[in-house]
Amino acid sequence: MDRKRVIYIDVDDTLIRTVGTTQIPMPASADYVRRMHAAGHTLYCWSRGGGDYARDVAKSLDIADCFVAFLPKPDVCLDDRGDKLLDYCDVILPGNASNH
Repeated sequence: MDRKRVIYIDVDDTLIRTVGTTQIPMPASADYVRRMHAAGHTLYCWSRGGGDYARDVAKSLDIADCFVAFLPKPDVCLDDRGDKLLDYCDVILPGNASNH
């Protein structure tokens, strides 16, 4: 990655897995966040659970300082790109985070 990028990081089943009431960290994803932050990329943490939930999880993983904001995932996007909104976006699955 030569240019600085804007990266959105999901919470559930990306940064953590939840079994019952236990949150289990996903270390490869947290390491990816740390590496991308250290490389100077702009990171946002988002979740369907909302911004406060995303912040709380990031704090529990000691990576909150890597993010510029904590956001809820959108319900609607108003954009001229329509259904091609994310066609330029690289999608990295949590299991592959250590390869990126």
